[in-house]
Amino acid sequence: MTASVKHSAVSWLAELPGLLRLALPLVLGLSAAELISLTDTVLLASLGTVVLACVALTSSAGLIFHAGLYGMLATLSVRVGHAFGADDPAAVARTLRAGLGYGLLIGTLGCLAMLAALPLLQWLGVPLPDVALLTPYWQAMAVFLIPYCLIVVFKDVLEAIGRPWVAVWLVMSAVLFNIPLSYGLIHGHFGLPALGLVGAGIAGVLAESLALLLALAYWCLAPSLARYRQLPRGHSLRWRTLFGEGWPLGMGYLAEAGAVVIAAWMLGWLGNAALAANQVVHSIGALLYMLPLGMAAAVSIRISQAQGRGESARIRAIGSATFVSVSAWMLLATVLLVLFGRRIAEAMSDDPQVVAIAVPMFVVVAAMQVADGLQSTALGALRGLQDYRWPVGVTMVSYWLLALPLSYWLAFHSSLGAVGVWVGFASGLAVAAVLLPWRFYRLQTAPAPVALAQPR
Repeated sequence: MTASVKHSAVSWLAELPGLLRLALPLVLGLSAAELISLTDTVLLASLGTVVLACVALTSSAGLIFHAGLYGMLATLSVRVGHAFGADDPAAVARTLRAGLGYGLLIGTLGCLAMLAALPLLQWLGVPLPDVALLTPYWQAMAVFLIPYCLIVVFKDVLEAIGRPWVAVWLVMSAVLFNIPLSYGLIHGHFGLPALGLVGAGIAGVLAESLALLLALAYWCLAPSLARYRQLPRGHSLRWRTLFGEGWPLGMGYLAEAGAVVIAAWMLGWLGNAALAANQVVHSIGALLYMLPLGMAAAVSIRISQAQGRGESARIRAIGSATFVSVSAWMLLATVLLVLFGRRIAEAMSDDPQVVAIAVPMFVVVAAMQVADGLQSTALGALRGLQDYRWPVGVTMVSYWLLALPLSYWLAFHSSLGAVGVWVGFASGLAVAAVLLPWRFYRLQTAPAPVALAQPR
C-alpha cells in the first residue's frame, strides 16, 4: 500500500466518528414524519384495504410536497453551518429570522398547491380509491405542510449549530403527540369522536403544531442560545436570496419524489391491492432510507462547517467516509428486507393478495438499497459544496428519461406486473448512484468552490 493510499484511508477513517455522531440524531429527526405515517398505517389497517389505499395515495402525493419543500429549505443548514464554522452568531440569527418567514411562505404555498392537486387529479382521470373518504384526509395533510416547514427551519438551524439532539427531541415530540391523538381520533377513545381516516389527518396536524410550539419556546427561552437571539445586524437576508439558492434543490428533490409518486400511481392502475402492497413496502423502505437521508444532511453540514473554518482539505475525506458507511448500512438493510419481507407484509396486512404482491416488491426494493443510499448522500455532499444545479440534471435524466419509461413498460408490457415498476425505478437509481459521486470527486480536483453569496 502506497503512502498516499494509506493517508487517504486514515483521513476518511478520522472523519467517520464525527460524521456518525452528527448523523445519528439527524436520522432520528428525519424519521419523525415517516413514523407518523407508519403509525397511521398500522392504526388504520384494521379499517380495510380501501382506507389503506387512501393513505397510500395521500402519502405518495404528500411525499412530492414534503420533498420539494424540504429541498427548498435545505440551503439554510448550509448557510448556518458556514456561519457556525466561521463563529458568526449574527449570521445565524439573520438566517433564522429570514428562514422562518421564508418557511411560512413556502409552507403556505405548498398547502395551497396540494389542495388544488386533488381536483386536478380527478380532472385528469387518475383512479382514486374513494373520493368522499379521501378528500378530508387529503386536506388535513395539506394543512400539515405549514407547521412542517417551520419545524424544518428550526431543525436545520439547530443541527447546523451543533445541537442535533435538541432537534431530535423537538421533531420526535410530534410522533409522541400523534400516537394518542391518532388512536383516540381514529377509533373514538379517550372521550374523542371516532373519525376514522380523517381523524388520523387531524391528529397529524395537531401533533406537528404542538411540536412547533415547543421548538419556538426552546429557541426563545434556552440560555445557551442567547448569542443567536441577537437582533440581526447589517443587511437583512431576503427571501428572494433563499429562494434563488433553494429552488434548484427543491426541483431536484421534487423530481425524485415525483418519480416515486408516479411509480406509485402506476401501481394504482393495477388495483387497490397493488397500491396497498406498495404502502406496506414503502412504509418500511422509507424508514430504512432515513439513514442515508440523515447522512446526506450530516455530510452537507460537516462540509459547510469545514469551509467556514477554512479547512477545505478535509472535504474529500468527509465525502469518502459518508459513502463507505452508507454502503455498509444499506447492504445490511438489503439482507434484512430479503430475509424478513414476508413476515413484515403478513404483520401489516391480513389480505393474502396484498401480501402476495408485497413479498417480491420487498426483494426488488432490497436490491436497490445501496444505489439509493449512494445517490442520496452524494446529493448531500454536493449541497455542502453549494453545487445545486448540476445534480438536478442528473435527477431529471435518471428518473424521468430512464426510470419511469422503463417502469411503465415492465409493469404493463411484461410478465413482471407490479414488481416491474420498482425494477425500472432501480435502473434510474443506479445511474444516479454512479454520476453523483463522480461529480463530487471531480469537484475535489477542480479549483476551490466560490464562497457563499453574501446576503442581499
